[in-house]
Amino acid sequence: MLLTLYEPDIPQNLGAFIRLSACLAVPLHIIEPCGFPLDDKRIRRASMDYYDLAHIVRHASWDSFRRDRPAGRLVLLTTQAAQTFPDVVFRRDDILLLGRESAGVPQAVHDAADLRLRIPLQRGARSLNVALAATMVLSESLRQTGGFATLT
Repeated sequence: MLLTLYEPDIPQNLGAFIRLSACLAVPLHIIEPCGFPLDDKRIRRASMDYYDLAHIVRHASWDSFRRDRPAGRLVLLTTQAAQTFPDVVFRRDDILLLGRESAGVPQAVHDAADLRLRIPLQRGARSLNVALAATMVLSESLRQTGGFATLT
């Protein structure tokens, strides 16, 4: 299981993802460019003291991610999906992909996903914060695949 962020816009959300990655021992891949300057100093500041626990992999572009990513099913979380995450059987090698906070992902990324999921929300609600959405789906995927077993 791994988390992947597509061109994140908000540094505070990146910090939340790094902490999530560190606490649950799930690698975090970042597809650049980001909507803010990204260097090791800024990543360390955003992640507080969780940086050394996290496994972070940076990709210069969508193309480099596609070329270098580990094998596994690419699972896109999107408000445009018909299928909801509680109805999915997750796999240990799933790659959970989340889009930009401001714009999601382009159509080419949608088309590349093996599976597209959404979180069911009450009528009138547009979406959750991207880090909250990731936490919900990652938690369910780890529960289903036994991913919590190695944590204390």
